Amino acid sequence: MTYDRLVCANCAAPVSEGRCPVCRASRERLQQQEQGVFAGLSPVALVALLVVMLGTLALLAHQTV
Repeated sequence: MTYDRLVCANCAAPVSEGRCPVCRASRERLQQQEQGVFAGLSPVALVALLVVMLGTLALLAHQTV
């Protein structure tokens, strides 16, 4: 869920606006949760990374046989 649709229980304003300290704290916490290792990659980049990893694994398996 994105924080732009959440409404603060403290001030009844959208959390994305950050009007009160509760909004700002919630917005910061949600932004930190959204940032992961692969969060910035597009689906195409993730698929390409998977293909490269599988190719490398296949190459290593072929060399050890």
